[in-house]
Amino acid sequence: MSQGRVLSHPDGLPSWFEPLLTRVASCRTEDFTPLRPPAGGGRPSAVLVLLGEDTPGEPDLLILQRAATMRNHAGQPAFPGGGTDPEDADAVDTALREAEEEVGLDPASTEVLALLPDLYIPVSSFVVTPVLAWWRRPHPVSPREPAEVAHVARLPIGELVDPENRIRVRHRSGWVGPAFQVRGLLVWGFTAGVISALLDMGGWSRPWQPGRIVELPEASAPVPAARGGAPDEVLP
Repeated sequence: MSQGRVLSHPDGLPSWFEPLLTRVASCRTEDFTPLRPPAGGGRPSAVLVLLGEDTPGEPDLLILQRAATMRNHAGQPAFPGGGTDPEDADAVDTALREAEEEVGLDPASTEVLALLPDLYIPVSSFVVTPVLAWWRRPHPVSPREPAEVAHVARLPIGELVDPENRIRVRHRSGWVGPAFQVRGLLVWGFTAGVISALLDMGGWSRPWQPGRIVELPEASAPVPAARGGAPDEVLP
């Protein structure tokens, strides 16, 4: 069983971050998904969950949108991230390297705070470690490889928790999961599942009615691993 782990608590951390950081220290895989990583094996990978603010007290989350021409996950919003390279020392290295390659993030502008529990995606055999970080010095970011990344956005937490922006989506296989419609993006699957759990842990969530279900467009719907699992949104 994997558990979250706090790595640092830097000076100057915004007060809005504290409830989430405290909760992450005791969170477990089952807080995010009923699927547990295999006892042995799995393809290691990491994603960067980067929270920052331009206006004090108004946090936002960095999200990218995959290019529409990609073979897998075309047009899907996701966290920066991908598979671990042999030269990566750990999940932090993987997440920061991928974010730099994909959107031009300066690793020195971030403060890595914690590792979330490992999350397993059976369809690709990825074992994903979400890396939680604070964007201490936000700077402009944009797609570095247009063939892979079409768009980069900072989604305000206040908009993510707005009940009007929260829905559920249904895959043609019958899989149903949480999603967000924010600033022209439909965020679903693995990414939406992690965001939803973190909004609860941070004490940000607002009551909403989960009755509204939107059918996923055919082009946006890779086959989920299993009911209750999540589609693979991590690139090899």
